[in-house]
Amino acid sequence: MNESKFTNEIPDGILKKRTRAKKTDIRGDYYRDQTAIIHSLPFRRLKRKTQVFFAPTNDHICTRIEHVLHVTTVATTICKGLGLNIELAQAIAMGHDLGHPPFGHVGESVLGDILKLVDKKFIHEIYSYRIVEYIANKGLGLNLCYAVKDGIISHCGEKFEQYIAPDFQVKELDTINSLTMNPATYEGCVVRLSDKISYLGRDIEDAMRIGLINKKNFNSEILDKLGVTFNKLKNSINSIIIDRLIKDAIDFSNLNNTIGVSEDAHSMMITIKNFNYQNIYNSSVLAKYTHFVKKVLSVIYNELYELLEKFGFDSDKYKDHFIKPYRDFSKYLESYKNFYNKSNCDVYTIITDYIAGMTDDYALDFCKKVTLPKKIF
Repeated sequence: MNESKFTNEIPDGILKKRTRAKKTDIRGDYYRDQTAIIHSLPFRRLKRKTQVFFAPTNDHICTRIEHVLHVTTVATTICKGLGLNIELAQAIAMGHDLGHPPFGHVGESVLGDILKLVDKKFIHEIYSYRIVEYIANKGLGLNLCYAVKDGIISHCGEKFEQYIAPDFQVKELDTINSLTMNPATYEGCVVRLSDKISYLGRDIEDAMRIGLINKKNFNSEILDKLGVTFNKLKNSINSIIIDRLIKDAIDFSNLNNTIGVSEDAHSMMITIKNFNYQNIYNSSVLAKYTHFVKKVLSVIYNELYELLEKFGFDSDKYKDHFIKPYRDFSKYLESYKNFYNKSNCDVYTIITDYIAGMTDDYALDFCKKVTLPKKIF
């Protein structure tokens, strides 16, 4: 590791503090957090969650777990160039999207709209913190270091600032309910930048693969900024964008003592982002997809609400029900009964926890089994 000019001002003892004290072992604190995340059930389920395009049978379309690994590798490279703590950045990156619900950002938007009706909201950054602090491991959480949890809740990949400096304040993470805060460490800032670098080109690559973007509708300004032809770009757009932005980020950050990119690189990122919103995220393809996601998540939400209103936590009332997803939900409630009673959660929070933890396939299967009858003979 290079000697770094970036020094976190919060004492190491606070950055490595856990909710429940744990003696440091040979892995070190941050690498230990990585292993806790990787072995957790929420992390395993990321392989069955959509990133942008719902394509469960296409092995080459990005899933949520692949995106997490992209962010981890980008953050690792930038940290190597800046002499920062690689293991801390990797732990933040691996855990940053554990709170994403099924069906990608469309699912997050739909779930958020449903919760608005009961004066609540869903923000995946904040929910990722809830996962690692409370929900994983049947209500015990993963007991991660403060610096990792802070980086997770502060990662906000939708903000496209040119540069970002750490907020060297020790936050009460439980009280955070918006995305106005900066990470408390340089490594957290690197992950926040790496999140954007990782998905800009990858989303275009997937859009090209399914035919949504082609030579005719591709933005020539992006080609000019990258200095390549479309034919050269189409087979390696993700690697070209990542390579350019990583090198720029290392040079800019070392020169300016803050985490960010040059004005030219930032302009390119904004141009790509705007192109992606117009041609991918707001496309008719995803608009049609949103229609079905609304149907699926609304059915699940309403079913779970009715179950909780009718049966509550009484497992005896669920166990003989002929609809299997009801029995599955009962097992979940039984596992989390102590946690929910202790934390005094309302029904909306319980439902959100269960839905957000679902994979795409499980959500579809749940909806199918509660709405479509089996053949009698």
